[in-house]
Amino acid sequence: MASIWVGHRGTVRDYPGFNPSVDAEVIRKAIRGIGTDEKTLISVLTERSNAQRQLIVKEYQAAYGKALKDDLKGDLSGNFEYLMVALVTPPAVFDAKQLKKSMKGTGTNENALIEILTTRTSRQMKEISQAYYTVYKKSLGDDISSETSGDFRKALLTLADGRRDESLKVDEHLAKKDAQILYNAGENRWGTDEDKFTEILCLRSFPQLKLTFDEYRNISKKDIVDSIKGELSGHFEDLLLAIVHCARNMPAFLAGRLHQALKGAGTDEFTLNRIMVSRSEIDLLDIRAEFKKHYGYSLYSAIKDHLHLCEMCINSSVDHPPKWVHSSHLIKH
Repeated sequence: MASIWVGHRGTVRDYPGFNPSVDAEVIRKAIRGIGTDEKTLISVLTERSNAQRQLIVKEYQAAYGKALKDDLKGDLSGNFEYLMVALVTPPAVFDAKQLKKSMKGTGTNENALIEILTTRTSRQMKEISQAYYTVYKKSLGDDISSETSGDFRKALLTLADGRRDESLKVDEHLAKKDAQILYNAGENRWGTDEDKFTEILCLRSFPQLKLTFDEYRNISKKDIVDSIKGELSGHFEDLLLAIVHCARNMPAFLAGRLHQALKGAGTDEFTLNRIMVSRSEIDLLDIRAEFKKHYGYSLYSAIKDHLHLCEMCINSSVDHPPKWVHSSHLIKH
């Protein structure tokens, strides 16, 4: 894809002394031996950045004439297979597949659609749309249109277009104007003008929205969250609330999603794996800190309690990884 998505607050970074051909050979041996050497796969794939993993993928294909992801799929199963394949997939392709999975079969996973479309930058959304078309020969917009409806669909399509302003500069005059428009579209009238909410919340930059929400409180004497809850409903309400939370504190929003995924008897592996993989090089350090702050225990202990296998697979993404994973010095450079 056009770029690798890296932020400043990830838990996974470039591995020093990286050698893609050595890694490709080590992975091949781990897969082709009698039984699979899971420890080696974990050690290599969770301790390399995505950019490095893509070089391993190329080396593997060149050396063995087979796609690494196909060999991983053929040799592994369940959530372990899913995670290992996710780690060798370019970010835009990974997100495209997550979106497709969210809309596949009976029923749509609206929470996954909301999470992906509200947390990706405009540039990332353009790359995801391109990857979606390349993989599925259908436009992302067409699939969203056929699987959703009403104001929810309009807002999703606006986000999928990747037209959100990414500027860090804020315009105080615009914030006051937008706050008044939102007030007039909701609290200050009979009925709600949903299009105005979509236009402002889906197109303005997050720093601009934060200022707009402050101005909104000055005008309406209410928080924007309370107004959205009072004026709107259903998945459209959920989407706009997600945008508000992302504008104010995206790591806290994603920590909340992880908490939901780990709550109760079962585990929502689809959400858990997606956030851990997609944010591991962007802001997982911050997500981890927000998790601890809001819920009083570490993300590591939450995963350990709910999903022992996932604990092993994402060792480099959580606090205090199991020693046996990090002490397996399997690659000699």
